[in-house]
This record gives sequence, C-alpha cells and structure tokens, in this order.
Amino acid sequence: MDTAAQVLLIIVSATLAVFLVTLSIALYYLISFLRDVKRISGRADSVASAVESAAHAFERTASPLAILKLVGGIINKVHSGKSKRKE
Repeated sequence: MDTAAQVLLIIVSATLAVFLVTLSIALYYLISFLRDVKRISGRADSVASAVESAAHAFERTASPLAILKLVGGIINKVHSGKSKRKE
C-alpha cells in the first residue's frame, strides 16, 4: 500500500470513529428526551382524564342544581309575598 493510501485510510477511520462516538452520544440524549416526553404525555393523559371526569360530574349535577335554584327562587318569592300580605 502506498503511503498516501495509508494516510487517507487513517483519516477516514478517525473521521468515522468521531462520527460514531458523536452519534452514540446523540442517540443517548434522544432516547432520554423521548422517555421524558413519554412520561410527560402520560401525566397529561391522566390529568385530562381527571378533568374530563370532573366535567362529566359537573354536567350531571348542573341540571338538577338549576332546577333546585329555580324552585328555591319560587319558594322565596312565595314566602316574601306572604310576609308582605301579613304586614
């Protein structure tokens, strides 16, 4: 082998080794980042489920609450009307 070919082989091998190490480090950080994203998305999913369940519970109680408030208002008006008549 020629001296030039040996030098070129050493340069290419060193460059490939540097790229391999860089790729390994980048892959490690990418996997770490993706694990964090997975963990955060799991938490967000559980929070969304909790909010959805609370909204559903509020939806179930909102209608009876409105009816109860209406009936309470009617009762208050009837009571206030009776007390005005007595005076």
